[in-house]
Amino acid sequence: MRNKKSIILPFLGAITLLLGILMPTMASAASNKPIIVGSKNVSESKTVSEIYTLALEHAGYKVTRKPNIANNVIFKATQKGQVDVYPEYTGTIVEAYLKKKGTGKSASQMAKMARQGIKKDGLTTFKYAPGDNRQGVAMPTKVAKKYHITNLSQLQKQAPKINFASQGEFEKRADALPEMNKVYGKFSFKSIKDYDVNLLYKIMEEGKAQAAPVSTTDGQLATSKFTLIKDNKNIWPPYNLVPVVNQKVAKSHPKMEKALNKVDAKLTTSQLTALNKKVNVDGQNYKTVAKNWYNDNMK
Repeated sequence: MRNKKSIILPFLGAITLLLGILMPTMASAASNKPIIVGSKNVSESKTVSEIYTLALEHAGYKVTRKPNIANNVIFKATQKGQVDVYPEYTGTIVEAYLKKKGTGKSASQMAKMARQGIKKDGLTTFKYAPGDNRQGVAMPTKVAKKYHITNLSQLQKQAPKINFASQGEFEKRADALPEMNKVYGKFSFKSIKDYDVNLLYKIMEEGKAQAAPVSTTDGQLATSKFTLIKDNKNIWPPYNLVPVVNQKVAKSHPKMEKALNKVDAKLTTSQLTALNKKVNVDGQNYKTVAKNWYNDNMK
């Protein structure tokens, strides 16, 4: 009668051999699976996600596009594997998802907090871009010049002469107008009225308001019509562009990180603003804008 050892050892050897055959096949199948590139339902996210897509295709990967996902859904969708990668911001990760305060943090500190904070969710980030889309306040250039306003300290002093257009939350959020009041002194605006976020520049252009909350890479800021008011006391932290990636997908697609890092290295604040101008001001299709940028900058 054969002992158990003589039976088990050949069996284990067969299993090891089988795994040796299957594992590369499984890894190859994972790497051949299309990468799902998502985007939020705003133009900057859609444009950057299309640039990511082109870079990944150029690296030899198959890609499935999944644009226009709601802001409050896309992070969880990436956790669940419904999206593999999408453009996000370090500040959004830290403040919105991790519920931590970013005031006073540098770009690198915010990026580190973001990367470490989402590990538990099965997610990671690659290198962050120099492009910084943080919170801000803008004014029509003519009005800013009239009242000699270049920074928030000067706006605070002139606030009684200014009608402020909000998007319904800026005057309530702790990190927005309340924080401005706390650090700069109370902003006693002549009026504060709420409008649809997509109409704020139009409202200012029509003279119904003289200041409004904006994102610092808005395309309208690339025109001479509007001026970004400097946050001279640095109450708003960096919101650098960064890809959020499902860890399993990053591992099974080893060329992915290099391809996206190469793209993000060139996406400066001025580049993002110019891209947004072409889409939101000039009316070009975001896919066309992305393709032209990729051809001009990455080939």
